[in-house]
Amino acid sequence: MKKLHNHPVWLGRFLASDPGRKRFQSAGKTTISIITSVFTMMLLLNVFNYGTITPAIVAGMVGLLSIMLVMDDTLAKKKVTTLLIGVSGAAGVTLGSLSTGHPFILNILMVIIIFSAFYFSKLQIRYFSMGMTAFMTTYFSSILGLDAAHLSWFYIGIGCGVFFSFLYNFVIFKGSAHELRRGMRSFHIQTNLVLTLLIQWILEPENRKQKKRLLDKNVQRLNEYSRMVAGDITEEDLRKLWPGITLSQLRLYIFDAEMLIQTLTASVEKLEAQRAFEQNDIKELVVRIVQSLRDTKVLSHNYSSLALQDAESAVQELRLLLAEVLNLQEEPQKWVYPLRRIESIANHVVDAAVIIQQSLNSPESRQSIDKYYNDSSQEEKTDLPEEEETKTLKPTTRKAVQSIVAGILAIITGHIISPVQPYWVLLTTFIIQIGTESVGRTYVKGFQRSLGTVIGAIAGFIAANLVTGNAALEVILLFVVIFLTFYVFTVSYTWMSFFITMLIAFMYDLLLGGISVELITARVIDTIAGALIALLVSALVLPKKTTDKVTESFDDFLEELKGYTSDYLKTFIDQEPKELTDQAFDLDQKLQVIKDEAQSLPQRPDSARKSGISRWMLVVTSINYYAKHLLASSHRNVSAGVPADLQEVFVMTERKLRINMDILQDLIKQKENKSLFWSLDEERDRIETLSPSRQKGKADLIHHMYYIWRINQSIVALGKELGAGERK
Repeated sequence: MKKLHNHPVWLGRFLASDPGRKRFQSAGKTTISIITSVFTMMLLLNVFNYGTITPAIVAGMVGLLSIMLVMDDTLAKKKVTTLLIGVSGAAGVTLGSLSTGHPFILNILMVIIIFSAFYFSKLQIRYFSMGMTAFMTTYFSSILGLDAAHLSWFYIGIGCGVFFSFLYNFVIFKGSAHELRRGMRSFHIQTNLVLTLLIQWILEPENRKQKKRLLDKNVQRLNEYSRMVAGDITEEDLRKLWPGITLSQLRLYIFDAEMLIQTLTASVEKLEAQRAFEQNDIKELVVRIVQSLRDTKVLSHNYSSLALQDAESAVQELRLLLAEVLNLQEEPQKWVYPLRRIESIANHVVDAAVIIQQSLNSPESRQSIDKYYNDSSQEEKTDLPEEEETKTLKPTTRKAVQSIVAGILAIITGHIISPVQPYWVLLTTFIIQIGTESVGRTYVKGFQRSLGTVIGAIAGFIAANLVTGNAALEVILLFVVIFLTFYVFTVSYTWMSFFITMLIAFMYDLLLGGISVELITARVIDTIAGALIALLVSALVLPKKTTDKVTESFDDFLEELKGYTSDYLKTFIDQEPKELTDQAFDLDQKLQVIKDEAQSLPQRPDSARKSGISRWMLVVTSINYYAKHLLASSHRNVSAGVPADLQEVFVMTERKLRINMDILQDLIKQKENKSLFWSLDEERDRIETLSPSRQKGKADLIHHMYYIWRINQSIVALGKELGAGERK
């Protein structure tokens, strides 16, 4: 964590954006692939005096698709899929050209392609990629009315597009290790930025509400960054960048840093509310801890043994202060407990940083460290049987059936409202159906697509008319818009639709020699019609209600939470620390899925209120917060030291918590379950009465169990709201 980016705040925010520069590189690869493919084909066409540039356009389109649509999970599969996209593109061009003049056959062909893309994606994702490529090339060749006698040039264009996308994807820009280095750099900059904002909030009392809003916003961004960066780490990249560090170590360090931020922001706010900062020694000590952690260069190869000395000293001083207060006979002040949480997570961050720096400089010590850190990815996990899968249609099958109905309606609608280009409605419907399993997700995506198209049409029409006649400038702007389209692709679907519509406006102006209000308005109407058809079919044909999808996501979250809390509690009995970092990140991911699926519900407040989803969201967000703090407060490198008379208490706690989660899962799925929830009050009383005290050098069991009790309280409270009772 370097000091360079601590000030000013706007510079740190700018430098931290786009972790690993993944969006920049992806958009850059796609744009360069299109440019190279198009200009190479134009050069060939000029050399052989071919009279049209349409093969160059096909080359650019295939260059785009063979980068954008490759979504396999391994490098070898991605290479194969890239080549198969070329085969699929050639087949699409051929079928589209042969079907020209036979609209009925072309209509059937397009519906079959869309159905196959969705249906066969259940086997491998590459079949969806191939299907979408076939659809796009068939659509394009039908619009242009390609002559089958001239297909050889289009095959060359497809080969050119695939060649350059393969070159840029797997030869020139193949290094994911550099993305990891840049991702960690962005994560550190964002972490430092938040710590700087926190220091300002503590030391500068003016405009505290405004500073708190800015702080909370950047904490949320850090949470997103941690998920992204941790998900990109591979053993191969680690060996290249930081030999001696294991995947588990680095992921745990990222988790600790994120939890440090969350713990600090929440605890500092409590300390301020409890007037703890009126004691200057506490304020100075907290600020010193924050500053020392901010200035630590954890992954620096130029390691100095003094690098973490100040941080360790500050944490030790806080530990001594807490011990002095807790050893007093009278009841400690309320501000002691936020300080204990700060001390716990800060100590974890320091320990993780020390281990990482020692690993960087002493690879031979990896064997002893690996004994402490067990890579959970190597542990065998027994998958639970998917009971619901046998009772209901698979999502791919449901989507394939919906695509047939939507495709037929879109083709009919397209011929009615836009007979010159009837397949634009079909294209929009197809795109909106991608990745939208529930009615709510379809509504959100359709709305975003329509809004982006309307605004983009206005901006594109104005921009195209301003630069019309200046072909060189228009081509430059065209490629700039292509870059921006894919740069915002994973951030905002509305903005992506905006830039796509601007792209279409420039394309029309270049190819047709001008653009009219009627032409761009027709595309807007087609887009809105396609979005409405996708929504209508999603709601009426084998519908997946938003609340049902959210319920499934809740169930997945609780299933993951069940294993996570069980593993955590068992560490107190097994005397062996378990690596829980991956499970903590998985919980974060599953919470994000719930938020994404429930995105449309706030726009329908009556539905959210009747289904109780809004309350579920509040509770599950709290549970996730508590669950992450379990790992942040865990006894990782300390023997649990649970007395014999308390071990049965931990066994019963684990069993009761698991039963409570089972009951809640049944309740949210509206299954009959007349069981009563278990309270953990009895177990809590025994732990608080019999657990060893802090000064005896034993594990602080009350501290480690605090968030388990909070999780159970949240589960029981939600269960009561759903009609269940609690054992007295």
